[in-house]
Amino acid sequence: MEDLKKVIDEIIQQDIVKLVVSNKKNKDVEYNKIIFVLKENSKKQYYQIEKYTDKQVFHENIDINILGEKVLEYLSSSYKQLSAWSNTNTFDLKISKKGKILFNKKKSDNIKIPNKGHNREKNYILKEGMLIQPLIDLGIFTKEGKIVNSKYDKYKQINRFVEIIDDEIKKNDFKELTILDFGCGKSYLTFVLYYYFVEIKKINVKMIGLDLKPDVIKKCNNIAKKYNYENLRFELGDINGFKYNNKVDMVITLHACDTATDYALYNAIKWNSNMIFSVPCCQHEFNKQMKSESLSIFTKYGVVQERIAALMTDSVRANLLESVGYKAQLLEFIDIAHSPKNILIRASKASISNNKKEKALHEVKNLMNQFNLNPTLFNLLKEDNLI
Repeated sequence: MEDLKKVIDEIIQQDIVKLVVSNKKNKDVEYNKIIFVLKENSKKQYYQIEKYTDKQVFHENIDINILGEKVLEYLSSSYKQLSAWSNTNTFDLKISKKGKILFNKKKSDNIKIPNKGHNREKNYILKEGMLIQPLIDLGIFTKEGKIVNSKYDKYKQINRFVEIIDDEIKKNDFKELTILDFGCGKSYLTFVLYYYFVEIKKINVKMIGLDLKPDVIKKCNNIAKKYNYENLRFELGDINGFKYNNKVDMVITLHACDTATDYALYNAIKWNSNMIFSVPCCQHEFNKQMKSESLSIFTKYGVVQERIAALMTDSVRANLLESVGYKAQLLEFIDIAHSPKNILIRASKASISNNKKEKALHEVKNLMNQFNLNPTLFNLLKEDNLI
């Protein structure tokens, strides 16, 4: 024990920037590995500890002066291996089955701290330890703000969606926003987004959720009241025909079925919304219409036609958004292993050249002619002379 303490003391005197303890002594040890990363804020330096299970990571911050104490505790009780890096040296320590300490120190003038797969720090916006009531009620966080093991994938998916929005938000210094969420359903993601805007970004937000089910609207309004989310309300209404006369900065649609997404995008365009985030669902329209003599191979097999029709639908939507002055992107929202409906359309108002607009529209018309398509969004925009 005394020899182990001496070696650890030697290591931590070298201004360690990263340290990993691993190789569990037995299967009952809770964490697979523990990583210490040197951090710094405006007030001080500290170490952030990351404790990894199979599906989860827990975080803890400690004072730099107790690094040795913590490392000694883990190595003397639960782990057999240590790797550490300073700006000039690397250190490796192993404890044999008989308790013998094998220690190696290697000097280097330019250490590059390795970045190994999922060991890479992921700086989530919705961090573990935050008491986010919607995530607690959804069963993703415990009451203490810890991630529930079985909900780790869902936690990553929600963070991914928030990150996609955050990428757009941080381009501007927004003080206030009006946001419409079409087809909100009973998903808690609307509440999570409200938390993100108000509590994390400190933006004065007015947010309206729209759905067709009276019981869902009543329940969501009660939840908003429970959370004291004063500027979040839910209304009964259809995406097709919903009237809103004030300024709209952002439109969100999550899994609006089939052409409901098209009506939502159409409304967003008519309101001249600055930002659009849409996760489409159940793209049946093109699948029913698709016909092509020269490219019949795409319509020969049902499963192929279904998938190609869905991809075509979102490509057409993105191009049509571009043709009316939006910079549009198709992003992977979640891993396709979790859901085949994993594409998100992100669009923002931008200075699009007339040539680019015309090219985008021309590509849509070519596809329509080739496969005998009659897109709802195209027709809505054409009727209003927007294209």
